[in-house]
Order: sequence, then C-alpha cells, then structure tokens
Amino acid sequence: MKLLLAEDEKDLSRALLAILTRSNYSADAVYNGADALEYLESTHYDALILDIMMPKIDGLTVLRKLRAQGDPIPVLLLTAKSEIDDKVAGLDAGANDYLTKPFAAKELLARIRAMTRSQNHAVDSALKVGNLRLDLATFELSSPFGSFRLANKEFQMMELMMANPKNLIPTERFLEKIWGYDSNAELNVVWVYISYLRKKLTSLQANVQIKASRNAGYSLEGQGLGGTE
Repeated sequence: MKLLLAEDEKDLSRALLAILTRSNYSADAVYNGADALEYLESTHYDALILDIMMPKIDGLTVLRKLRAQGDPIPVLLLTAKSEIDDKVAGLDAGANDYLTKPFAAKELLARIRAMTRSQNHAVDSALKVGNLRLDLATFELSSPFGSFRLANKEFQMMELMMANPKNLIPTERFLEKIWGYDSNAELNVVWVYISYLRKKLTSLQANVQIKASRNAGYSLEGQGLGGTE
C-alpha cells in the first residue's frame, strides 16, 4: 500500500516515514500543501496522511480541493489542535479520521488500517493464486511447503501481481507505485526484486511463476489462478 505523508515538521516526518516503512507501507513525504496536491495529481496513492497547519496551502484547503474534485482517497488529518470545533471542521471537510499530536505509533497504524479497510482488501484477508497464499495482514507468502515473511517492496510487488494474475504489469508501473514518482531508482532494481521473489517461489515449490516479457514487464502465470478469499 502506498501512502502520501504531508507534514511540514521534518523531524516528525522522518520519524513517521520510519514507522510506516517498518510496517511495510511505501510512503512519499511532502512538506507543504501545494506539493501534496501535485503529488496526488501525478501518482496513485492509497491514502493520505495530512497535517492541517502547513505552508503554501493548509491541510483543510487541500482536503476541500480533493473532495471538490471527487477524489475519494482516504484522508487522516494530523494536527496539534485539540479543540472540538477544529475536529468537526476537519471531518466536515471530508476527512476520514482525525489524530491529535502527540500520538502513539500503534494508534496511527490502527487509524490507517481502519480508514483503508473499505478501499482495499480487509485486513485479515489474503490473496490466493495457485498453491500460493499472501496474507495481507502479516505479509506472509506461503504454500503447503513453507512460508516467508516478505520485506516491504517484495510484498508490494507480490501483492500487485497476485491481485492481477495473468495481467502484464509494466516495469515502469512497479517503479512508480513502489519506489515512488520522484525516486532515483532505475528500472533494473525491479529485476533485482523479481529475482528475490523467484527464489522464494522456487523454495515454496509454487505452481505459479513470474513470467518476464522482454522490454515490457512481468506477469504471474500458472495453475488455478484465483482472487481474494
């Protein structure tokens, strides 16, 4: 899952990015509302963590612009304000939830899971393709012959392929969705992670495989292709 974090306090932003990465989220950070709108226009994100008090364009204005455009992205507002009126204003503007600073990391992660649950697979759901099962809550890839807990980018790549079995996913799509719109990563980094995943599939005796299409992308091919459970 890919998140956008819009928080102008850079120390807090770095701390939040570390928390999100450890929890197997992919996240980009911006430090003002204008950049938040630009990133959201150019890249697909699954949710937005949005500070209210930001330079250039404040968080509430960003939120109102998104909702006026019909953008349904789940939004969690962050603010140092604790007054009831401020909370009501944020929710009335279209926020899905509201978190007052300071907050515990566990609460932040719980709020993210709750607000994205209806947008994505349920937290306790899994993807199944062939004899493989990918648990979306524990990030565990398993078969009758064993299991691995996937690292962040491995999990996101496997989730994308298992959610779209037989569909060719361009290399550029992996790079944009997982490494980010402004990443300096090169296309060959995708091949490196595909190699990691192929080794795991071999170890699990998977009856599906990652097929490469030269200069195009990758797809998951094999027996008994299915969906979510």
